[in-house]
Amino acid sequence: MAESGGRFTDPYDIATPEGADGWQSMYPSYLLFGDDLRERDRDKLWFFDQMHNPEPVYPFDLMMPESWLVSLNQYTTRIWNLPTALGIEQRIVNGYLYLSPNVIEDPAQIAEREPIFAERARHYFENWDTIYEDWVGKATDCIARLKAMHFEPLGVREPTETVTSARGITTAFDLLAGYSRLLENMHEMAYYHFEMLNLAYGAYLTFLEFCKTNFPAITDDLVARMVAGIDVILYRPDSELRRLAHRAVELGVGDVLKSPGSPDDVVSAMEASPEGKEWLADLESIKDPWFYYSTGAGYCHANRAWIDDMTPPFAAMRDYVARIERGEDLSRPLEHLQAERERIASGYRDLLDEEHRAGFDALLGLSRQVFPYVENHNFYVEHWHHSIFFNKARELGAVLVAAGMLERDDDIYFLHRYEVYSVLYEAEVRWSIGVPTSGEHTWRREIERRRRIYAALESWRPPPALGVPPEVVTEPITVTLFGINSDTINRWLAADGAGAAEEFHGLAASPGVVEGTARVVHRVEELDQLVDGEILVCPLTAPSWSIVFARIAAAVSDGGGIMSHAAIVSREYELPAVVATGIGTQLVKTGDRLRVDGDNGVVTFLSRAADSAESAG
Repeated sequence: MAESGGRFTDPYDIATPEGADGWQSMYPSYLLFGDDLRERDRDKLWFFDQMHNPEPVYPFDLMMPESWLVSLNQYTTRIWNLPTALGIEQRIVNGYLYLSPNVIEDPAQIAEREPIFAERARHYFENWDTIYEDWVGKATDCIARLKAMHFEPLGVREPTETVTSARGITTAFDLLAGYSRLLENMHEMAYYHFEMLNLAYGAYLTFLEFCKTNFPAITDDLVARMVAGIDVILYRPDSELRRLAHRAVELGVGDVLKSPGSPDDVVSAMEASPEGKEWLADLESIKDPWFYYSTGAGYCHANRAWIDDMTPPFAAMRDYVARIERGEDLSRPLEHLQAERERIASGYRDLLDEEHRAGFDALLGLSRQVFPYVENHNFYVEHWHHSIFFNKARELGAVLVAAGMLERDDDIYFLHRYEVYSVLYEAEVRWSIGVPTSGEHTWRREIERRRRIYAALESWRPPPALGVPPEVVTEPITVTLFGINSDTINRWLAADGAGAAEEFHGLAASPGVVEGTARVVHRVEELDQLVDGEILVCPLTAPSWSIVFARIAAAVSDGGGIMSHAAIVSREYELPAVVATGIGTQLVKTGDRLRVDGDNGVVTFLSRAADSAESAG
């Protein structure tokens, strides 16, 4: 992973996995490491975005990071004019997304940007609540327009209404125009995604820096706990599952909900009684929007939402019913978190003189004010909107199957969004003249080739970082969300060759010390293997994984910063957590006994699963 001299592996030295030759053809050239920028790119830090894209990126799904590549960076560089940051670059390496923050070091340029940033940021901060309320309206309108889009196969002939209304354009024109609107809608939501996010992270980062300056011994976790305990809608889907579990017990159909079988089996059993029908009506009333909840980060079509596959929420409700019947309290410890945050804040505030107390109060108040957006935007964007978007793309794939261009509706995800235009246009040509074209054979062969390449890329294990670390990282999202700072980089450099180490380190994200058995989970389908009381070790948790946080003892993740979802949810559930380890899933095996120290960011091996198996043998 690392080379001598304090640098990671040169990105130009990365070998192609066996069977993946030609993978570069699936992605646009501007996202690849090319010879023209070799000297520049090899001397920058590139870190693996395992938070949003832990697996190889499908060509069509690449639209998600490509959209934020434009919108996030425009807000950073052209709108807010952040004094020390120039946004984040992207590159694809063996199908995996790597990111690189850019910094401004020229004092004159920083000084020129500071008053512009201050004036523009002040307007949003002084009007935050009103702007946020308007933001919700814009986001929900964007979602409503997306839901109203429909893609249907072209008929044998144009409808009579085209003639009788003298419309002048056809359903084939509507298809191409509809695809354009689909892409525009996605791009529009990307702008809303980052309209306030950089400012929100920046406000928290300013508070963090204030605390670090005035309290040198304070940990990132203690600062974060002063902002914890705020109820946000990102937890609403899980809250609805808990409420539905309670409702099933109240109605006397808890055993039906707990019964084995698929969600369809449970629904059929519920329909056999009036009480079950009442429970089903309750379930139907909350599906939109709360079941538009992706089982992943919301950036990959393969991570289906609850609305599409109800297996994860029904499994959670089955567990909740059992816990209710055992007399357990399912509520989040919100009051305790709020009391704890006030205790911590008061203790540190009392250490300051009057002048510094005013600054502390202002920055803490602002951090708490912006925090709901930091979490809530995720539901509107990555879950509600993106889940619908991927289903609309799937509809379009079915249209192309009907047109004879593709074999399966999910073939569309192996096409870059610009390539979809070509396939759509050729489908329109075929429909217009009524004869086959060569494209159906060309594209089908190409998609089959890409499927084989993608399967080969899945077996590769991307290193956490490549290239040369900078002196300091100042881009706010890189620091707060991804957890990339000098300490993280130094940990990753030191971890090279740590396969037999007795411990590894990460960011102390949620306090407490716990010992237990590890369960390594790479994707949501593996969560059903988790046993109560185990330590979850994963690349990174998605928000929808919060349904298992009541069952685990601690969380360890490869990626994430102090404001990542793994860190926030762990604090909300009062579970020890260590994030940004970089290599946790590579070192830990399911069955290993671990000690997770969430106070100091240390994970220690107590015993190895392989050793236990040999002893038993």
